[in-house]
Amino acid sequence: MGFLSNKISRDEVKPGDHIYSWRQAYVYAHHGIYVGEGQVNHFTRGDGQETGTGTFLDKLIVSSAPNHGDTPCPNCGDKTKSGGVVSSCLDCFLAGGDLYVFQYSVSPAIFLAKPRGGTCTIGASDPPEEVIHRANFLLRNGFGVYNVFKNNCEDFAIYCKTGLLVANTDVGRSGQAATMVAAASVVLSSPLRFVAGFGSLAVAGCGMYCVGRLVSDIGMRWDVSKVPVERLVADMDDMAGMETKPEEDDKTS
Repeated sequence: MGFLSNKISRDEVKPGDHIYSWRQAYVYAHHGIYVGEGQVNHFTRGDGQETGTGTFLDKLIVSSAPNHGDTPCPNCGDKTKSGGVVSSCLDCFLAGGDLYVFQYSVSPAIFLAKPRGGTCTIGASDPPEEVIHRANFLLRNGFGVYNVFKNNCEDFAIYCKTGLLVANTDVGRSGQAATMVAAASVVLSSPLRFVAGFGSLAVAGCGMYCVGRLVSDIGMRWDVSKVPVERLVADMDDMAGMETKPEEDDKTS
């Protein structure tokens, strides 16, 4: 693994590692937790799709679980219709891509030296046994409803590694989502339109982008709290119950 590259060999991956693999010509990365014995727990949108928005944009960015045709993977079986937190062998998770490890406890300088979000964080990881416990508990109980900005595969992996949840916001823990928001803020920011000169515009835009990424990182945010995985699942069950109760009341009234 180099300074600017998180690529590793299969011999280097360890249980409890947060790993990822780039998809669609590096458009985005799919994330998961390596739990040992060649297995990876990861969070998907459903219908065999690893990510997506549920809109027409999925035709451009969506990635589906590996399709083995009429012969399912001998280790994983047929996952083409799976959704939520699933367990796959490392081959199926990588889907022909390279293996990368997500870095924790990096310095702000290294964080900003990697301009692409979703590869590292300033936040610290918990011990591997806690990470694996969360990943396996969520495999059995779920991680809520997939949302590309608020609750995606990277959010799942970061929660398993840190136990941290973000309070009510429009963007979750994902560095990829934070990068998209930071970039959009630069493009749409009205003050930049009045900066004189292309050089000044580039400097100002780069500064805004870096600051946007930094303040959104899980290790820098003030609106995060440590939540035990058992409480997380119980809270999700309570919320699901509250959402279904009005529908039941409507049917009985």
